[in-house]
Amino acid sequence: MITPPDQASARPASPASRQLLAVAAAIVAMTALRLIYASAIDLRTDEAYYWTWSKEGALSFLDHPPVIAWFIRFGTAIFGDTNLGVRFAGIVAMLVTQLLLADIVRRVTHDVRAVALVLLMPEAALYYGLLMAKVSPDVALIPFAVAMIWALVRLTESNDARWWLAAGVFAGLALSSKFTAGMLLPAAAAFMLVPKWRGRWLASPYPWLAALIAVVVFLPVLIWNYQHDWASFRFQLVRATATHELSLRTVGDYIGLQFGLVGFILLPVVLSGVALTAWRGYRRGDAVAILLSTAVIVPFGYFFWKSLSLRVGDTWPMFMWPAGFAATAINIAMLPRDGFPAWMIQSTIAWAKVAVASGVVFVIAVFLYYVVAPWNFIGRADPIGGEAGYEQVVERAQAQLQKTGATWIATTDYRTYAMLRWFFKDRVPVVQINERGRFEGFRDPGMNAIRGHAGLYVGREPDNTSPVWRSTTAIREPLERVERSWRGIVMDTYALEKLTGWTPELSPPRDSPLYRPRVLAGGDQPPALFLTASIQTSFSGKLGNLHRLLIAGFS
Repeated sequence: MITPPDQASARPASPASRQLLAVAAAIVAMTALRLIYASAIDLRTDEAYYWTWSKEGALSFLDHPPVIAWFIRFGTAIFGDTNLGVRFAGIVAMLVTQLLLADIVRRVTHDVRAVALVLLMPEAALYYGLLMAKVSPDVALIPFAVAMIWALVRLTESNDARWWLAAGVFAGLALSSKFTAGMLLPAAAAFMLVPKWRGRWLASPYPWLAALIAVVVFLPVLIWNYQHDWASFRFQLVRATATHELSLRTVGDYIGLQFGLVGFILLPVVLSGVALTAWRGYRRGDAVAILLSTAVIVPFGYFFWKSLSLRVGDTWPMFMWPAGFAATAINIAMLPRDGFPAWMIQSTIAWAKVAVASGVVFVIAVFLYYVVAPWNFIGRADPIGGEAGYEQVVERAQAQLQKTGATWIATTDYRTYAMLRWFFKDRVPVVQINERGRFEGFRDPGMNAIRGHAGLYVGREPDNTSPVWRSTTAIREPLERVERSWRGIVMDTYALEKLTGWTPELSPPRDSPLYRPRVLAGGDQPPALFLTASIQTSFSGKLGNLHRLLIAGFS
């Protein structure tokens, strides 16, 4: 018998539907939070640097492949050259990542609670719940890496070999976002070779076609590097092969960053979920479990090894944790099916709930600290505030341009270059006179306004005393010093000088001191660990005590 429409509409929603509606409401609220953050917070220097890439027509760039520039171009095409325009694609990338994770978990478990959990875990992790609004190559890498995993899950479910081709497209886009995508290759290889279907795929043309497709998608990066003496690969190889003495401090930084950016409770929950998923996958030949667990274990182990002697960058490992979120949600759904004791199942679920709830609270607290609070709890080490306040430098630079008649601006570091170009929006030519290897393939910055005209040098102290000036014939006339501050704390001091008698060389010889880029193995940015440690201390509570204990254990 067909239920009348009025009775059908009056039927109460199922618990599963109510749960998904609640999760959807939470995602909408957190997305609104990210939109506010993206609009209100000034760009960081690297974000402005990537924005300059979006204004160029180069196939690739020295530091990273080009997809992040495409992301920024997409956002600024909608919202213009604004904070939100630069960051908008990252907010979209977060939503795409969540949808892909939800579909992966749904197809494997058919459990609404597991789907709800995997949707909420990224919201509870500081990097994803808030800092996906901070644009970086990792923001582009993450959705494509998850999409590659999703395509392989679809392959497992449907047994349709054509999904290899989709995986190849996404793998190529992931590599075109950031070279660390290559760390997913062991996971894809294990997915293909460990289960009993290895013979089928070794004999099938589809995996090899997928590899070929990935190379074709990655071809612009290869072409650019071929044209520029493989500059990107040599630049990144220095970081990958850099070795220093054993340091427990860098190990502590790495582990502490994972706790801070993933979650003080969520990280142990995810690691335990990944471990059980790996046990299940390799013991039974479960292809999806092998794929998800290996996509976390291999990068995590590699970065841990590198952290023994090198500071691992804040965002470098962030592409691996979404696979860990999926593995954790699937593991919780599988525990009852695998016959685990009830106490273990209940404990795992309880810890997952605590991890999500406490993580979301922490993300909101960090949001309020940066968007609402007037205080600076962290001082000069603040990873956001430490790069704020450039409008003060720009204001004085503008005044000196008018006073001295200078028509262009020179810098000696890419961060100052990027921020000045961002604020002036190319109304005034800005040139970084050194590290010209960073600017291969860039357009003319406006040499007609530079050649034969006085310039204004803006340099962070002590960069203004760099020996690179000995490679020029510039006459430098000191003008003034400008402090850049944030919430009452001076972050940096800048020297402003008038330049005459010299025109910068945009394409110096490769053996010139003006060409060679400075390689920062591990970067010289203050680690986000300072952020997480200080904010947790300021907001106190048990999580703050836990974090201090963790840091003490690794220092």
